[in-house]
Amino acid sequence: MKKLSARRRHPLAAVVVLLLALAATGGLYAVFAPADKAQAEETAQSLAIDEGKKLYTVGCASCHGTGGQGTSDGPSLVGVGSAAVDFQVATGRMPAQQPGAQVPKKKNIYTQAEIDQLAAYVASLGAGPITPTEEQYSPEGADIANGGVLFRNNCAQCHNFTGKGGALTEGKYAPSLDNVSEKHIYEAMQTGPQNMPVFPDTTMPEQEKKDIIAYVKAVNGEETETPGGMALGGLGPVAEGLFGWIFGLGTLIAVAVWVAAHTAKAKKS
Repeated sequence: MKKLSARRRHPLAAVVVLLLALAATGGLYAVFAPADKAQAEETAQSLAIDEGKKLYTVGCASCHGTGGQGTSDGPSLVGVGSAAVDFQVATGRMPAQQPGAQVPKKKNIYTQAEIDQLAAYVASLGAGPITPTEEQYSPEGADIANGGVLFRNNCAQCHNFTGKGGALTEGKYAPSLDNVSEKHIYEAMQTGPQNMPVFPDTTMPEQEKKDIIAYVKAVNGEETETPGGMALGGLGPVAEGLFGWIFGLGTLIAVAVWVAAHTAKAKKS
């Protein structure tokens, strides 16, 4: 008893007791406390990948292969990233109805939650462009004038000056940008779908992408007015005048020739 009492009076006794108490508290917390935020996010991501794989097996594997390696009917999806999946599936281009020169936009058959799950699974196959956040693609505060310069230099050759679209070779075409969401325009620049080139951040920084989106929305939005009349593909405010001059004058010339011909016949008779 005397030895025990002596140890209790030892200067380090309180420290030892405190350390034992902290170790016991930490152990109990580790056993009974709920999973932390990181673990919860990891679990949610794992579940999303599992659900995405099920959706992929049903709707995508027949063309892209059971592991996304690609087949003769569809390209490999390894490394395309979640942004490509979100764009292709949300716009209804995938799953494709039939092979062709270009897959057209159509009504999509998946909810956004299912698209996110598909994107999570495909992203797990290999690193690629990540689905952008609203902060990345929102045109708020963007430079519309700079966006116009960038669009004319990089996009107008295919999409027309105001994004009305245009024909390409071998049955391919650049689609109209009418009513295309900011998110999908950004993802198209990220991933380069079908015939479009890729514009990574190393080539076209995030701010420049936002400028282009702001320009497209300014000249091709739902509420865009054309004071000169019908835009006729964005050719300018005098497009109707040009149309009237060519076809109207042509009609007048044709009528004049017809009248002259019939007048000459009448004189002969």
